[in-house]
Amino acid sequence: MSIVFLNDSFMPMEEAKISPMDRGFLFGDGIYEVVPSYDGKLVGFAPHIERMNNGMREIGIDFNWSVEQWRDVCQGLIEKNGSGNLGIYLHVSRGADSKRFHAYPEGVPPTVFAFAFEIPAAPVADKTQAKGYKVSTTRDLRWERCHIKSTALLGNVMHFQHGYSQGANETLLFNANNELTEASACNAYVVKDGVVATPPLDNQILPGITRYMLLDILRKDGSIKVEERIVTMEEVFAADEVWVTSSSKEIAAVVEVDGKPIGNGQIGDVWEAAQKLYSASKYDY
Repeated sequence: MSIVFLNDSFMPMEEAKISPMDRGFLFGDGIYEVVPSYDGKLVGFAPHIERMNNGMREIGIDFNWSVEQWRDVCQGLIEKNGSGNLGIYLHVSRGADSKRFHAYPEGVPPTVFAFAFEIPAAPVADKTQAKGYKVSTTRDLRWERCHIKSTALLGNVMHFQHGYSQGANETLLFNANNELTEASACNAYVVKDGVVATPPLDNQILPGITRYMLLDILRKDGSIKVEERIVTMEEVFAADEVWVTSSSKEIAAVVEVDGKPIGNGQIGDVWEAAQKLYSASKYDY
């Protein structure tokens, strides 16, 4: 993708310049979002922007673009980079100060950066065609404010690398009580006897937009029971199905955890039904 957005202008990527004194570079002091789009249609746009605004308020970045302004940037990137299957990355850092100092500076304008990148085609609700994920597990060693979608992602990156280096597609994380939190870049779920369970939102878990949409869609339909509750790692290994969700993956079915098959080691019927419902309603948000 060759055209990006920086502060108030679209430009070729090679012309985009950000100061090395930018606090996003020096401290990871910023908030970001990734909004998926298919053939020019954005998925979950309004809740993505709401979460981004919530994150900026949490860390005290004073930046108040309207939903329409953000939509114009996203649509501009889609138009200038060619429609298709695109993720739109949105990034607001606290901006560039004249010195490196930990306290928040005053009177510094935030840096706004956005770009488009290719993502896989939207998943098809057919378990014979879907990709089964293999994941590893490890203790969650990140900070205790995981509900903030910060650009400071080193903890997540290290956990993802833990699984990637073992040939896994993701890494499931658990806390000191052996309770599932989430994955390094996804929310996580177990399915047992047709019931979907996912950990409740708290400071250990990012409030995923796909998670929000999926639970809302399933509850409105009513054919698949969902629960938000503590999920133990024993339940993960005993589950009939395990899923992870993210904006670019939608609902990914996990068939193996730490080298052990989940259920019969195949993508399950509940996943297929849930993905069908999600696919039918994902543009409604």
